[in-house]
Amino acid sequence: MLRFMPVGDSMTIGSAGEHTWRYRMWQHLCATHGAPFTLVGPRETLYDKAADAPTSYEYADPEFPRGHLAGWGEGWTHMVPLISGAVRETRADVLLVSLGLIDLGFYTNAEQTAANVRAFVAEARSADPRIAMVVLPVIPNVRCADDSSFATQVGVFNELLAKTLADLDEPRSPLLLASPPPSFDIHLDTYDGTHPNRSGEHRIAAAFANALWQAWEIGEEYDRG
Repeated sequence: MLRFMPVGDSMTIGSAGEHTWRYRMWQHLCATHGAPFTLVGPRETLYDKAADAPTSYEYADPEFPRGHLAGWGEGWTHMVPLISGAVRETRADVLLVSLGLIDLGFYTNAEQTAANVRAFVAEARSADPRIAMVVLPVIPNVRCADDSSFATQVGVFNELLAKTLADLDEPRSPLLLASPPPSFDIHLDTYDGTHPNRSGEHRIAAAFANALWQAWEIGEEYDRG
């Protein structure tokens, strides 16, 4: 049984009424991965905007393994102290990580955020020295269009992320940098300039799925149908 743990911020947890890219990824692997697998994590809920809390189970389709480690407004800095316990608890094999936008927007600069990536990897490996990770670069959002300094920080971090993962990669615990979702358009693939709509969910799932297939032959190329 291959266990995938989605780790992320608001784009990964999703909000009430959404499918989430986690669901799209599960659908894809059901169709293409010819072996047992599941999604795991210590959390299952969506974010409820009315309650301003992660308390909703109102998925557009709840019939899938909903485990994850994601939170609205959470970033690398928040996940560092949580990841070792989550890996031990769930016995995750592969982490699918999409983090960084919140860090750069509110907590840490590009260099500090990259340092937290290193800490995250170390903590995950302390729980399982053979853990594998697929990490998505930060997807520029609407703020990047209006704030040039923030856009610069996103670009610098993505460069540092690639270097950090290459530096820390090792055969028994591989670290894979996914390619950014191709042709991701904040006007077409989000509902507010940041959070994915249906097409955005598919594009994020495709980024992870194609990385898994191209590097490790897990599943197949993503087909949106």
